[in-house]
Amino acid sequence: MSTVPGADKKIIAGILGILLGALGIHKFILGYTTEGIIMLLVTVLTCGIGGAIMSIIGLIEGILYLVKSDEEFVATYIHNKRAWF
Repeated sequence: MSTVPGADKKIIAGILGILLGALGIHKFILGYTTEGIIMLLVTVLTCGIGGAIMSIIGLIEGILYLVKSDEEFVATYIHNKRAWF
């Protein structure tokens, strides 16, 4: 069985996006440090109020990560560096 290099991050980023999306941890896993810091700061600096929006974004991104094929995930999020949705 052949695996696509970079596809190993797909499952963990998807699960973390769904469960801890408001903290932006899935962004750090994929190497998007700036975007991860933005999500984390919005959640923390608004005392969790902005976290509701960030958690919805994380949920959507987590689902998108998991429904893509390995090849499409790597092409979109690893090679092309598409940071949002």
